[in-house]
Amino acid sequence: MASPQCCANPPTLNPAGGEGKVVDSFGGIKSYVAGAAESKAAVILVSDVFGFEAPNLRKIADKVASSGYFVVVPDFLHGDPLVLESTEKPFPVWIKEHGPDKAFEEAKPVIAALKEKGASTVGAVGYCWGAKVVAELAKAHEIQAAVMCHPSFVTVDDIKEVKCPIAILGAEIDRMSPPEVVKQFEQVLSSKSGIGHFVKIFPGVEHGWTVRYKSDDAHAVKSAEEALADMIDWFNKNLKAIGGACDPAPATSSV
Repeated sequence: MASPQCCANPPTLNPAGGEGKVVDSFGGIKSYVAGAAESKAAVILVSDVFGFEAPNLRKIADKVASSGYFVVVPDFLHGDPLVLESTEKPFPVWIKEHGPDKAFEEAKPVIAALKEKGASTVGAVGYCWGAKVVAELAKAHEIQAAVMCHPSFVTVDDIKEVKCPIAILGAEIDRMSPPEVVKQFEQVLSSKSGIGHFVKIFPGVEHGWTVRYKSDDAHAVKSAEEALADMIDWFNKNLKAIGGACDPAPATSSV
């Protein structure tokens, strides 16, 4: 079962938020999209348990789009994000209906739709619950670059099977993926020749901070902005570089 940290500081959802638009079907999934549709590099954002209407998530999508990417944020939860106060569907019931394995399968047509639009490289970033989805995509080599932010449900065995460049942005205060586990991830990646990686543990922040930070917490905001910059840099090196026939980024670590 998920730690209470996994669901802390839930966002106030806004279906009309963001500078992009919501489309009824992208690869068969209702999605928020932003950025230039003709971009050859695309990024999929996979939400945490609170879904694709989270304001901070859409802000992130818009900022990634402004860096030259076409961005898709699919509603893999199908209009049914976790509601903490729900008595009908508490977390143990909710998670059975919304396993990351289901979203992994649903992501494949989204990737196919991006390629049909002309994208030559596709990356994905996952937050908490969404990080497990991205891990599965990276294991199946469905994407060309991956980022996991404070991952939930991801195991060392998952990391052993990753087949594309991957960045892992962890929190110092995290019961789902504590620093010692993130360091194990880094050790595994260091032993995998040919797989570029970037691993960083952010001090003084908690699980979920990159997308569920409190706007009045200056330290958390600054760390979230730093994580976003790291993420965009990773995609620039491993999506745009691939498109330009450059070598993938080498491994680096900040653990």
